[in-house]
Amino acid sequence: MKFQLRVSVVALALISVGPAAMSDTIKIAYIDPLSGPFAPVGQNILNSFQYVAEKANAESWAGGHKIEVVGFDNKGSPQESLTVLKTIIDKGFRYISQGNGSGVGLALLDAVNKHNERNPGKEILYLNHAAVDPDMTNSKCSFWHFRFDSNSDMKMEALTSFMAKDLAIKKVYIIGQNYSFGHQVTRAAKEYLGRKRPDIQIVGDDLHPIGQVKDFSPYVAKIKASGADTVITGNWGADLALLIKSAKDADLKANFYTYYAGTTGVPTAMGAAGVDRVKQVSYWHPNNESFSGKEIVEGFKAKYKDDYYSMATYTVVASLAKAVKESKSIEPLKVAMAMEGMTVKSLNGDDVLRKSDHQIQQPLYISTWVKTNGKDVKFDQENTGMGWQTNQKIEAFVASQPSSCQMKRPG
Repeated sequence: MKFQLRVSVVALALISVGPAAMSDTIKIAYIDPLSGPFAPVGQNILNSFQYVAEKANAESWAGGHKIEVVGFDNKGSPQESLTVLKTIIDKGFRYISQGNGSGVGLALLDAVNKHNERNPGKEILYLNHAAVDPDMTNSKCSFWHFRFDSNSDMKMEALTSFMAKDLAIKKVYIIGQNYSFGHQVTRAAKEYLGRKRPDIQIVGDDLHPIGQVKDFSPYVAKIKASGADTVITGNWGADLALLIKSAKDADLKANFYTYYAGTTGVPTAMGAAGVDRVKQVSYWHPNNESFSGKEIVEGFKAKYKDDYYSMATYTVVASLAKAVKESKSIEPLKVAMAMEGMTVKSLNGDDVLRKSDHQIQQPLYISTWVKTNGKDVKFDQENTGMGWQTNQKIEAFVASQPSSCQMKRPG
């Protein structure tokens, strides 16, 4: 009898603390490549999320609630992502984050919308850290989706405005990955340069299979033959690292205007050959005007022997934590309501989650790959002795763009 009584007491204790303990932890399922050619980028961002979540928990950003980020490998595939989504729904996750690939993002967005429509009270909120196809906050906007990265049109607007002032640019070659984002970059580059610098010739436009090209030398040979003085590319991860490597091997003299030259593997591929010739548009970089985020950059490097570059991980966690505190709930519906129109302090200033389309409004930076100098370029990447130097900071109201979103809200 004593044994049975003891078991019963333990069981009652577990029952009483179980639900409360579960409610204290907000779990985010991170769905991105953790194997294959883009695994280094995926792992870096997962580590970044987990590092920021640890900081948030230690400092009680979400009050009494803890935030946990769990990685799920989608192998970079939309189909695999949908399988993962079913798994995480079965496991009880109510929040997901994804960003590496707008093709994946669009598939997840559609699946989340359908799930939420069919399962009232069990909704999922999609916190998009990097999938930047403009359609996701325009024609396909959703109440259940918030984007924490500036979309590709916002970035191209900034990039081409900067390029338009450089009268040495005469011939531009565009190269990108053959999926939704790559198509959007090509379209925007032609449209915006045509408006701002109609004298510039587009001398080439290539789209290649994403994550499949091992040797970019044939593409680089075409760029060289075209006489291009400038290359625009939205490539990221291995596809950009290998493109830059081939350009270096072929001694291509063209300047590169990029979205993602700061992502894992690219700094090493560029090395000294990229100095003064590779530029990027980004929402932040560690050598910003006030070195905002310095402690995170240094702490992350000490823990992971890697570079912190995905600032959206900070903004996602900070926004979620603030919304939980303000709504006094961890239910996605109430949290989403609190997020709409919210101003959140991130590493690049006060960012706004615009209510009309859930597209974050934040500043953008144009920066150039240079040698560190201990002054305005203190932080390098991948131990190369080189890092990013700001050319121009574009304030949020300048980087902003109108939206065609016609959002349907619950109820």
